[in-house]
Amino acid sequence: MNGDVCVIVNPASGRGRGAQALPQIREAFAAVGVSDIRVTATQHEEATFASRAIAEGRTTIVAVGGDGTISNVANAIISSGSDARLGMIAAGTGNDFYKTVGAPARDIPATARLAIDGPDLRVDAGRIEDKHFLNVTGFGFDMAVLEDIQTIGWLSGPLLYNYSALRQLLFYRGVGIDITPASGQRRSAHHLMLIIANCRHFGGTFRIAPDALLNDGKLDAVSFHDATALRRLRLFAAAIAGTHPAQPEVQVERSEKFTLRFAQPPAYEVDGEYNRASSTELEVRCVPKAIRVVTAGSVAAQ
Repeated sequence: MNGDVCVIVNPASGRGRGAQALPQIREAFAAVGVSDIRVTATQHEEATFASRAIAEGRTTIVAVGGDGTISNVANAIISSGSDARLGMIAAGTGNDFYKTVGAPARDIPATARLAIDGPDLRVDAGRIEDKHFLNVTGFGFDMAVLEDIQTIGWLSGPLLYNYSALRQLLFYRGVGIDITPASGQRRSAHHLMLIIANCRHFGGTFRIAPDALLNDGKLDAVSFHDATALRRLRLFAAAIAGTHPAQPEVQVERSEKFTLRFAQPPAYEVDGEYNRASSTELEVRCVPKAIRVVTAGSVAAQ
């Protein structure tokens, strides 16, 4: 049996898709000699399982779930100082990170084989307060949508995010944010949304940072300045196509670090999970080459 690999499954991910995938996961990993499959019972338990697996000597941890599950496992790996690899099977709502990485995360047998002896890529992570993120951290409209999603039970997947986003386009009032990149050129603006991205995809549908690179040692801050409802709708459509940086309300900056200031401690998301800041000033920085991710081949150019 292969004792170097541990698989951590969030059965609640994707509104039950994680649980539905369990029989195929067990079969695919048994075929490559992996029997260590751990199923979470409570929220965020995947981080505890990952820390325990690392302490037991596992060198590859495969996370099964959405971006939040994958991020929680990644946080455990990075925080431990381990050089363990992160594998992933997409079973969530947005599944954004694997799209940029290029992992075959919807192909369970392929992921099982790669977990044993497949290639990996060392990628950057972002850090805000005491948390790391693989994909994005977001403020403003993004948080309004995330809160709205929790009230909707009749949609799932990208349709759920798109519906909530369209609804908030009409009602969200925006937020004032001061942004200072590492260059020190501070600017203030009333934002519809601010996304600081490590990767390109967001919300299941949006190419939010179309030029973001996984291993350049920098993050992309994508500022959407506030606009009328009609202009918001056009920005929403442009973000799906990844053409929004050309719009006058959008500004993109790339830096290894950003300092953000708010009138009051803001709510923010880290890879789709809700957080409340402890202060009005936050530093968001890049942690270069923070973790090894199992891939189907080199995607260094991405």
